[in-house]
Amino acid sequence: MKNLAKLLPALAILWCASAAQAQTAPAKMDKMHDGKMSHGKMQHDHMMMKDGKMMMMKDGKMMPMTETMTLANGTQVMADGTCMMKDGKKMMMKEGEEIGTDGKMHDGKMKGKMKGKM
Repeated sequence: MKNLAKLLPALAILWCASAAQAQTAPAKMDKMHDGKMSHGKMQHDHMMMKDGKMMMMKDGKMMPMTETMTLANGTQVMADGTCMMKDGKKMMMKEGEEIGTDGKMHDGKMKGKMKGKM
């Protein structure tokens, strides 16, 4: 019984030391989306107007948009930045605006407040 009384505090100290070490791990990857992890930023597939051209972010890579895309909510996004909603309304994307593959508009880097649903 005396040995057990000496062993328990030693085990508690070892457990605390290992827990403290786990908290100081380098380069923590903290968010996941679609099975991809990134350092502090979620990677979303989206289209955006950048420098007057429609660009597409796909799998973390930015590339020029070359063809019309139909989004999950029925919105069509053209390579010139024109968006045709399912109900027939038309709008032109402005510099810095982004639209996710779900059809939701965002202003700036997919972190900004939602501008409205399409």
